[in-house]
This record gives sequence, structure tokens and C-alpha cells, in this order.
Amino acid sequence: MAKKKKLTYYSTNPDSVWNDGDNESVETIAPAEQKLRVLRDKKQRRGKEVTLITGFVGTEDDLKDLGKTLKAKCGVGGSVKDGEIMIQGNQIDKVVALLLDMGYSKTKKSGG
Repeated sequence: MAKKKKLTYYSTNPDSVWNDGDNESVETIAPAEQKLRVLRDKKQRRGKEVTLITGFVGTEDDLKDLGKTLKAKCGVGGSVKDGEIMIQGNQIDKVVALLLDMGYSKTKKSGG
């Protein structure tokens, strides 16, 4: 986990309040409302393919739980970072089928 930079805030306004964005909470929207995109990617991975799932709107914990479930059901490794789920190998068809079964009805395959 990356360290946050400490920011300094100066203001001459006595009523000014600093908002660093930490109190903003992102709620996870229902699976049927999620617009997930599933694509194959090899960029910056030394030629190795990964299946990339993007477009998830929600908390980091919910994203990690979804990633863990997909990795387990595909029987492969992967990771969750930068708001994306990476599954090792070309698992597009399997991942799309799993997401549709889990209620993510707006899941689409994307070119990539």
C-alpha cells in the first residue's frame, strides 16, 4: 500500500476548511447496475496475457471480494489494483459467464 503524501494547506480565510477527500465514501452499486468490461491485455506484462475487468463502481473491499471469487472460480491467480481486476491467462469467456451468473447483467466483452 502506497504512502499518502502529506499536504500543507494555507488560507487567510478563517472559515476555510480543508477537505482531503478521505471522508467521501463510495457506495457499491447493485450488480445489475454495474457496467463491467472484460478484455484481454498483454501491455507491460512481458508478453503474458491477463483478463482485465474494469468499470467496477464501489468500495475497494467489494472489488477485492469480487476479484477473489473470480480467481477462485477460474482456478488461477491474479490481483486487484487501480480499480481493476487482473486474472491470469485468457479467461474472457469464463469470466463473462461467471459475472452474468452472479447478476452482473451489463457485463460486456471489449476489444483489447
